[in-house]
Amino acid sequence: MKKLRDIMTSDVETCKPVDNVYEAAVKMKDHDVGAIPVCEGKQLLGMITDRDIAVKGVAEKRPGSTQITEIMSEHLFTAEPDMSVDEAAKLMADKQIRRLPVVENSRLVGIVALGDLAVHTSTADEAGYALSEISESEHYHH
Repeated sequence: MKKLRDIMTSDVETCKPVDNVYEAAVKMKDHDVGAIPVCEGKQLLGMITDRDIAVKGVAEKRPGSTQITEIMSEHLFTAEPDMSVDEAAKLMADKQIRRLPVVENSRLVGIVALGDLAVHTSTADEAGYALSEISESEHYHH
């Protein structure tokens, strides 16, 4: 059975808590991603998403100089590297999340996106189920 460590992206671009919304948006553009973990060193503090920037930033007329900690998602679901791909797909579907940070000993070691599940599962059933269950959620959209 495949584990998340087998499919996760381990070279993850991160933001620091002192970074501002503009800097986070530029990183997203440069790396073609919609979410970036916010870390102090390797310790995961939260996640900043393009949706956070649009809804909590731009729509609330916050300037690009706003510190990302003011709009980032802090209540995250995480996984450990030895979690099975099936368990991760179920968690992502149940909690309606598209990106799952992978932590070990409270340190960020990788990230798994819904697309990773689709590419790396032996059948598309788990990823298909996760995708069919995931919709925009007010609290958990990372």
